[in-house]
Amino acid sequence: MGYQTFKELKVWQEARNLAIEIYKITEKGKFSSDFGLKSHIQRSALSIASNIAEGYERNSDKEFVRFLLILRGSISELRTQLEIAFEVGYLNKKCFEELDDKCQKIGAMITRLIQHRKSRHPINR
Repeated sequence: MGYQTFKELKVWQEARNLAIEIYKITEKGKFSSDFGLKSHIQRSALSIASNIAEGYERNSDKEFVRFLLILRGSISELRTQLEIAFEVGYLNKKCFEELDDKCQKIGAMITRLIQHRKSRHPINR
């Protein structure tokens, strides 16, 4: 049986939780005075869960895969921004590694979902 709503997708739940965690972390400490990096990190994290939801609601495997491919870029963008935040001292090593691991986990889930959706209905590549 398929999912009735994007909220049932484990990958959306993980992405949503990551975005919430990112927002909480960037609202305090050194991030509070760096609007540029803070805003980029928040927008990147937000776009991951948002693109899963939007793509899923398109009701087309082809469209869903297109959105999933876009959000893989958002994951890489977020990982880059987190690396910079770590290097400039906004994140400690433990926090950076935990967030980076979550990004990698979501990325792997997205890759599997793309492969699954493509295998259900071959899409013009």
